[in-house]
Amino acid sequence: MRTTLFLKMSTALRTLSLFFFACVFIVANAYAGGIKGQVKDDKGEPLPYATIFVKQTGSGTTTNINGRFEIALAPGKYDVSFQYLSHESVVKQVEIGADFIEVDVVLKDQATVLGSVTVSGDGEDPAYTIMRKAIAKAKYHTQEVDMYSARVYIKGTGVLKDYPWLAKRALAKEGIKKGSVYVTESVSDIKYTRPKKFEEKVISIRSDGKDNNTSPNQYIFGSFYESEVAETISPLSPKAFSYYRFEYQGTFRDRDYEVSIIKVIPRSKGDNVIDGTLNIVEDWWSIHSMDIHTMKLGIDINIKAVYAPIEEKAWLPVSHQFKIDGKIFGFEFEYNYLATVSNYKIKMNPALYVESGKMEVIDEKVDKEQAKQVQQKAAAAQKSKAAARQATNQKLSKSARKAQEVEEQSKQLQERLASGKEITRKELNSIIKDYDKAEVKKQKEPEVISDVTFKIDSGAYKKDSTYWSEVRPVPLTEKEVEGYQKMDSMAVVERKKEAGDTVKASKSKGFQPWDLILGDTYKVAKHSNFKIHFPMPGFNTVEGWNLVYKVSYGSILQDTNKTRLTITPAFRYAFSRKVASGNLSFALRNKKYRFEVQGGRYIRQYNDDEPILPIVNDFTTLLLEKNLMKLYERDYVDVTYRRNISQYVSVHTDWSWMNRRELFNTSNYKWVDRKKIEGYTPNQPVNDELLDTSFPEHQAFVGAVGLVARPWLKYTIRNERKQEVPNSSPILSLDYRKAFDNVLNGDVRYDQVEVGFKHKFRVGVRGTTDVALRAGAFFNTGNMYFMDYKHFLGNQTPFITNDPVGSFRLLDYYRYSTADQYFAGNLHYQFRKFLVTNIPLVRLAGIRENVFVNYLATPTSKNYTEVGYSIDGILRIFRIEGAAAFQDGKYLNYGIRIGITSNFMVNFSDQ
Repeated sequence: MRTTLFLKMSTALRTLSLFFFACVFIVANAYAGGIKGQVKDDKGEPLPYATIFVKQTGSGTTTNINGRFEIALAPGKYDVSFQYLSHESVVKQVEIGADFIEVDVVLKDQATVLGSVTVSGDGEDPAYTIMRKAIAKAKYHTQEVDMYSARVYIKGTGVLKDYPWLAKRALAKEGIKKGSVYVTESVSDIKYTRPKKFEEKVISIRSDGKDNNTSPNQYIFGSFYESEVAETISPLSPKAFSYYRFEYQGTFRDRDYEVSIIKVIPRSKGDNVIDGTLNIVEDWWSIHSMDIHTMKLGIDINIKAVYAPIEEKAWLPVSHQFKIDGKIFGFEFEYNYLATVSNYKIKMNPALYVESGKMEVIDEKVDKEQAKQVQQKAAAAQKSKAAARQATNQKLSKSARKAQEVEEQSKQLQERLASGKEITRKELNSIIKDYDKAEVKKQKEPEVISDVTFKIDSGAYKKDSTYWSEVRPVPLTEKEVEGYQKMDSMAVVERKKEAGDTVKASKSKGFQPWDLILGDTYKVAKHSNFKIHFPMPGFNTVEGWNLVYKVSYGSILQDTNKTRLTITPAFRYAFSRKVASGNLSFALRNKKYRFEVQGGRYIRQYNDDEPILPIVNDFTTLLLEKNLMKLYERDYVDVTYRRNISQYVSVHTDWSWMNRRELFNTSNYKWVDRKKIEGYTPNQPVNDELLDTSFPEHQAFVGAVGLVARPWLKYTIRNERKQEVPNSSPILSLDYRKAFDNVLNGDVRYDQVEVGFKHKFRVGVRGTTDVALRAGAFFNTGNMYFMDYKHFLGNQTPFITNDPVGSFRLLDYYRYSTADQYFAGNLHYQFRKFLVTNIPLVRLAGIRENVFVNYLATPTSKNYTEVGYSIDGILRIFRIEGAAAFQDGKYLNYGIRIGITSNFMVNFSDQ
């Protein structure tokens, strides 16, 4: 399947750039009349993308680049507000008949004054008390609306400004030129139901054929009232003061509202923080508008958003502007997105709704005496009601008493918020926290944090230019029109590709002789395909040059769980040994379980986790003359079963019968003959606990059972499909393995138990911590061979190919393997700022610094410890590490390792 390089990048960048859409929608009703005109400043200059909001319809739109606008409205009277950041708002009352009326508006520069704000005794900037109140009410704002529906219009315009000369020919074949404009548009109907259900139906799309580029549902949940927006810390987060400084810039009046201007300054510039201006509505403590900037992976994202008081009940966004620009791998780009809202319909949460919308939040740090009085009154009233409730509840059953308490909490909350309208920050936080807990108890699936339904109308791609000219609030520019002509032709091709109508996989093409060498995939039925894998050559000292050839057949079985069947035969030939081998696997898997049977004759590393990738072993053997991979051969049958017994717990069992035989070097071939190295080492691991790791041919029958628990796992749901939230719960594991002697001629006997813990979590504002711990022991040991020992993920190559958390950097692969007790611990910490990342330009380039400690305790390891430092994100791709090893506190050795940064990890195929 061939996709242009630019389209691949545009998809990734649009997905990255749109993560700040909080709530966006459009007017698309066609009426006979309406208003049109132009918005200018007091100097006569047009104001592009000024926000226009119609109060009676709950609809918003914007002006175009020339400041012109046109809104279709049904006959009637309307209050229309015109807003532009840093300018005074204007409200026009218009009466619409059968025709359009001309309305030209002039917006003056905003008159800003220093408001009557309270300054604390220690000279603290007034911005802090404003932000403390806004932060205290942020969680309230996430709960105050029970339901809303609206229509969203989004237009994205992308320009490829520059690209590396190496890509010039490939892009030219696709007709892509510097300065070409690419446009996407969409119109969607959406509905939100508190606390987590979101529904979207895409009415129309005009784009490159990838509907995910025009779906706003994954961004609408990114509310700045939440603690984080796509991993970026909101200035309204409870931990905002650790990330930001705030400066009061003054107050302006917008209609009947006093609005404070707050400058947001990150304490440490870099990704995942914002800078700019946040405007807060006094008394409501809601967002009025924002003009902010952030960075993501070195890409600049500028956001302007305007909110409006919908039905005078809740402030919700009515327009957004995004400008995204950056340069990655020589590709320089710029994207501009415009989003507008129409047809807001809202239903307030009766437990939280305050009629006036205003709430006097007392800042205890500034108004200490007033806060004390309010707290005393609230405590007295609460004590009286608690006594009365206790007398009543004593007569109820335990379950009824619990339900009564939840209902009483909701009732008290409403009364407390409505009475007197005075409340301290701490009390408000406590009340909302209790309310949240009560709400969670009532939910059927409290572990689900979002439930999204996304649908595309069958006629979404079929709308003509007449339709778009009617629903589009902002006319296209000449360059955008040119871009559409190009994108319309690409859209047909892209939609065919996504439907499976590709050149390589189409049934009309059929088999070609070169497919045996290059590989290919063929669709053999509606739910089945056949694949020829690319042949994988490799080299090791046991086999010499070898070649692995695989084919596979896959089919989705028509059952309720959509079980997928996969059959994969593999053939392997060792040219030095002149031996052919292979295996056959049969697998069934679905959402609930995986069952696999595999058998044959094949080589295997002594460590079942296979710490050395074959491609890395090729490099170290042929160029460095280090044959690190140690192999043996087995005739075997493996049976594996994995099952999710609940959303938090999964179980697995593995059974294997093996006839195992030792292998020896058969090839001394190399590309570089290093005189200082005597030659390849024997294909026999070196171990301090088992001095002779050779073994006779023998049989083994081994079984294992295990359990993995993630007790606090969270999920998101999209179209009824659950997806786990990464790192939402630690991973706890328990494994038991047993080798049975005298069963199926087994010659091996032992029992092994292992427990594990792994988790990733953030520690304050400074960084992120990864922890991996494993401990185990063998008992009832009889006859054991070296492959039965516990091995660890060591590394003797210049490369990092395993998970940085859970593996060692300098450890010998087999020296400290054990058949006794063991413990392995890995601690990895990523700093926000440390050494080189103290330089803002370094942080902005995506560089991250890490330190790590790895520890191993076995009978022979002598408290083996590694301490290391790494720089991640070099050129956005690479990772370089330095580590030193110690035993019993004494220096052992050091090494430098190179790897792929975690965002670009590559899975290499087995050879």
